Amino acid sequence: MSSAMASSMAKNSSPFKVVLGSSSPARREILADMGYEFTVMCADIDERAIRREKPEELVKALAEAKAEAIKLKLHGEDSAQERDQPTILITSDQVMVSKGMIRERPKGQEEAREFIKGISISNLCLGIVPVNLLYLAKKFWLCVSLLLVGYSGDKAFAVNYVLVTNLSNGASKGGWDIPEIYFHHIPEDFIKSVVKEGHMTCVAGGLKLTHPSVLPFIKQLIGTMDSVRGLPRELTERLIQEVLGAK
Repeated sequence: MSSAMASSMAKNSSPFKVVLGSSSPARREILADMGYEFTVMCADIDERAIRREKPEELVKALAEAKAEAIKLKLHGEDSAQERDQPTILITSDQVMVSKGMIRERPKGQEEAREFIKGISISNLCLGIVPVNLLYLAKKFWLCVSLLLVGYSGDKAFAVNYVLVTNLSNGASKGGWDIPEIYFHHIPEDFIKSVVKEGHMTCVAGGLKLTHPSVLPFIKQLIGTMDSVRGLPRELTERLIQEVLGAK
């Protein structure tokens, strides 16, 4: 998406300007539903170049990197920015976590399939495998299976971090929201059809959980659907009010 800012209308005008630093249609829809009028600007950063071991640290680092990149762009377009009212910048990031493994947007169909279904030992042992490796795999089967299980019949966490920055005074506030999703068994035929549809897997975790065809496979959601979609409303609203009130 172009780095040019694109206008997006919402229900009511705000006494301050809002910039959403995300190209996500879901985040745009949620922010508009919250009643804000805003513009969209993309950070255009290499997210894969930013790595952290813990998912909470990773999403925080990515949201902060997006904010810094967009602030530089806004500074370059300073002549076009009016400073007669506060400007609020919202950046965020989300990863899915299953059995402690961080799952971002999949690189391709096979990785998306692995996220959903998991990886079997047979998929890992290709060609001629030494007997001792097979022995170890069987001996430590429980440990291996825990690492390789997918969402199907299990659970996952959607780890979100939202960062709100008041560009007028430099104040910034951030926070996490982590809904927990439990899944029914997801049939192989459904996984194959979903993976073939790129728009269904081009999200963090490799599965668009809010799609009508996916909802029947969600057994329980502990949290809110807007957080699953990538922008927790309650957290975002609280952070906006906090940075507006900051001195």
